[in-house]
Amino acid sequence: MLGSRAARLMWITALTCTAALIGGAGPLSAVPIPSVPAGPGIPEFLGAPAVAAPIPGIAPIPRHPYLAPNGDSGIHNDGWMSDSYTRPGPLGHDTRVNSMLLASECGSVAFDRAGRIVTTCLGVAPGLYLIDPNTLAVLGKHPLPGRGPLDLLKPGAFSNFGGGGYFYLDNGDRAVIGTGTGHLQVFQQTPAADGFSLVRDYDLTAVLQPGETLNSALPDSNGLIWFVAKTNGVVGTVDPDTGAVRAIRLGSGEDGQIENSFAVGDAGEVYIATNRELLRFDAGLDDSPRITWRVTYTNSGQRKPGQVDDGTGTTPTVLPDGYVAITDNADPMNVVVYRTAATAADREVCAVPVFAPGASATENSLIGAGRTLIVENNHGYANPRSTMLGATTTPGFARVDIDPDGNGCTLAWTNDTEAAPSVVPKLSLATGLVYTYTKGTQPTDPWYWTALDYRTGEVVWKRLSGVGFGFNNNYAGIALGPDGTVYVGTLGGLISLRDGR
Repeated sequence: MLGSRAARLMWITALTCTAALIGGAGPLSAVPIPSVPAGPGIPEFLGAPAVAAPIPGIAPIPRHPYLAPNGDSGIHNDGWMSDSYTRPGPLGHDTRVNSMLLASECGSVAFDRAGRIVTTCLGVAPGLYLIDPNTLAVLGKHPLPGRGPLDLLKPGAFSNFGGGGYFYLDNGDRAVIGTGTGHLQVFQQTPAADGFSLVRDYDLTAVLQPGETLNSALPDSNGLIWFVAKTNGVVGTVDPDTGAVRAIRLGSGEDGQIENSFAVGDAGEVYIATNRELLRFDAGLDDSPRITWRVTYTNSGQRKPGQVDDGTGTTPTVLPDGYVAITDNADPMNVVVYRTAATAADREVCAVPVFAPGASATENSLIGAGRTLIVENNHGYANPRSTMLGATTTPGFARVDIDPDGNGCTLAWTNDTEAAPSVVPKLSLATGLVYTYTKGTQPTDPWYWTALDYRTGEVVWKRLSGVGFGFNNNYAGIALGPDGTVYVGTLGGLISLRDGR
């Protein structure tokens, strides 16, 4: 099975030639990800094309002054980590699927001013990539320090987001990446052979202890760069002008781990979730991280199958009108909404249980749109073995709305038929569709692009993406490009879906 060290080594060896080709200079034409025959009874398209049903009344998310435009800056779209877009996605008309074999998973996708894909891809050929959005040809690649193909042999390799799994594109089209060597590096696109040049390198090793690998970095709305590391719950800041670094630790050992990214508000505040708490930070007078408030969420103490640790699996999501949301680790799991104000008599707005006892978990950020949150069930996804030979995970999507008076929340709908093992789903406010990536139960292992109705949670259409191991997205996020094409990274590389008309 793939989870064994020997099987993973065989997989690395089988893809070495692909990696060697990708490592060459200059553009590289896309080679499709191999797909096994689907077999009988597996249609290419299910359902019917949608008619766009825009979602009205959603206030626009403030444009972050130090990030690329909303929708273009990183895996969760914007500083609020909303996972929602104002632009349209595919409606399901004459859909076309394209793919690029990269032997590395492009988990976090951004778009530069020209609409090209900027992405970090981890696996056999780890690197920062510049990719043509239409042909999926590689236009440039720069290696990621501290990442290599042998990382796939390490325990937990398929749930390790550190050292490049997250990155962001700033307001100058520069890619900012926390490396596996304890540096925060800034890359500018250039005509050079690899497409990128290193223009700034912040050395954080003086404040990081052995084993504290950078997970994510983001600027706050004042331009101060914040970073987190999983082990010991490291939270730090970097002055982008002087390079001065300050850091604190929220825990040690199993307590206080930070597995995911974080959110930044529009008043300089930062929201970070550990496997025990949700915290709001604001910069102190010397730019050091200062805890404004902290709250302990309900925790069953379990590391559920489908989660990286025994805490929340979500990056916090900021909502308008002074709210921030996560899921907790109760059984069943709750969608929990808190008030963001520095002082609040009642911090918690609501905790709404979603999915069934013993079968609820998520490792992905909530979709946030106005006062609506959408959550996906990832229960059962431990690693790629969980979706092989017809296996899949516990189905489930749910929508939770904050009540109009702000004193509670309501479960609007639940979809208990579609199983999305680990993808970061996205919402288009222009089409009214939630775009996700689901898995069938046939032994050949088909994977589907799936569109859900935002208003009802019902399946609108499904389009076969491909069949077999290479089409497993393994925690990668869906990205909706400027021209309406959707993309998702998989263990084989990168896949796109667009309407034919």
